[in-house]
Amino acid sequence: MSQSNNKAKESILSIDAGTQSIRAALIDLNGNILHIVKTPIQPYFSEHPGWAEQQPDYYWEVLCKTTGQLLQQQDQLKKDIVGVTLTTQRATMINVDENGKALRPAIIWLDQRRADASKIMSNSLRPVLKAVGLLETLEGVIKECEANWICQQQPDIWKKTHKFLHLSGFFTHRLTGEFVDSVGNNIGYLPFNNKTYQWAGKYDFKWLLFKIEREKLPDLVKPSEILGQITKKASSETGIPEGLPVFAAGSDKGCEILGSGCLTPETGCLSFGTIATFDVATPKYVELRPMIPPYPACVPDAYYTEVSIFRGFWMVSWFKEEFGLRECQLAQQKDQAPETLFDSLIQDVPAGSMGLMLQPYWTPGRELDSFAKGSVIGFGDVHNRAHLYRAILEGLVYGLREGGELTQRKTKVPVKRLKVSGGGSQSDAAMQITADIFGMAAERPHTFETSALGAAIDAAVGLKLYSDFPSAVSGMTKTGRVFEPIVANQRIYDDLYKKVYLKMYGRLRPLFKEIRDITGYPSAD
Repeated sequence: MSQSNNKAKESILSIDAGTQSIRAALIDLNGNILHIVKTPIQPYFSEHPGWAEQQPDYYWEVLCKTTGQLLQQQDQLKKDIVGVTLTTQRATMINVDENGKALRPAIIWLDQRRADASKIMSNSLRPVLKAVGLLETLEGVIKECEANWICQQQPDIWKKTHKFLHLSGFFTHRLTGEFVDSVGNNIGYLPFNNKTYQWAGKYDFKWLLFKIEREKLPDLVKPSEILGQITKKASSETGIPEGLPVFAAGSDKGCEILGSGCLTPETGCLSFGTIATFDVATPKYVELRPMIPPYPACVPDAYYTEVSIFRGFWMVSWFKEEFGLRECQLAQQKDQAPETLFDSLIQDVPAGSMGLMLQPYWTPGRELDSFAKGSVIGFGDVHNRAHLYRAILEGLVYGLREGGELTQRKTKVPVKRLKVSGGGSQSDAAMQITADIFGMAAERPHTFETSALGAAIDAAVGLKLYSDFPSAVSGMTKTGRVFEPIVANQRIYDDLYKKVYLKMYGRLRPLFKEIRDITGYPSAD
């Protein structure tokens, strides 16, 4: 039975280090955000085209500033904190020495540098892999692996490396002094066995793809297990009371899923963030595409099957910067976010944007050919920037519906419910378009801070304040506003999706390849 009730004083300190900001929140056992401090961060700097890096100490300094400010403002609640938990951006990697000191800047998940696959994969294997259709996939993961690039380009750094950590592992060491991380953070190009939740076995082929020594990887624990305790040094720097237990959670996207209340494959979880994603939680290991494993969940012994649109709601920021000067100026005068004005911009644009159709492949993800491009078709003299903005939202949701249909084919479980989180979910227009295109109700969680909440759920279960995850999710998550599909819009979207959107990529793909061959963009490397 849960110990949760309205009089419970216990709270959990949840740290959420995303791409755009670091948050620290005090969350009670009913899932209420008692207080939160959000500190914007510089996502990355770039010393070479395509690179995205950040100083690990910068992340730590911002974390300390954020927790310190939170606990100073809420000193009376400090004594009620019973545990600490942590969620971070995915696949940001850091080399550290024996003392946890960073040896080079962190390589951010947005980084586009590539290792030389020819130095790792033997020529004799290529014809065989090509014959079975796996050459491009395996070459791709070799190139994407940050450790491979460092080994090739900075061998002195790799030789000095004691541990190769995710940002989550780096923070965990700073907080607890332990080189340990959650299984739920193991997302990226590492020799990890997604079926066993452990590092790959001695003879696993992943050790051939990823040039990482086993001793340079941290120990792993499952979500909701203890990572360690806050050290005296960490307490003095962060303001967090010494000795508090730190509980494993998972990645920020994973914690969004848990914090939205998604525990079974019958519930589809959409995340409208920098990367837009469609996920379901499942106890079964399911590959949506061959050799592409599902992600470890923020719940022990479960998986998230994810389809992603790499640039996702970044496209809204792109639109704001390129076409939204008027809204930016008005928002400044009214002291509000420009995005809040975009909903009114498109209120008179009908469903389907009068035939303007957008394919949201501004940057190809792992599911697409490297030469895939975004496209907009159907322009006419009636179209203006309002139509384009609505087409962006519609194109993103078309792409997520396609991912949802693939997921249901592979899991063989129909999705009966939609939960929508992330920054883009604050747009009523985006929520209504989602309900209309999917043809089912789209639910907004009761709080925008679903990532921090998901991490807090892990800690609550770890502290045994809830007996299991279903009871914790029931007690700590709630449904906010629900958007029902509009039947007339649903019919229009269904026709456009089936008769136009699903055909766009196949018909344009040969032209995308010609564009790359002629212009050299994007590079074939």
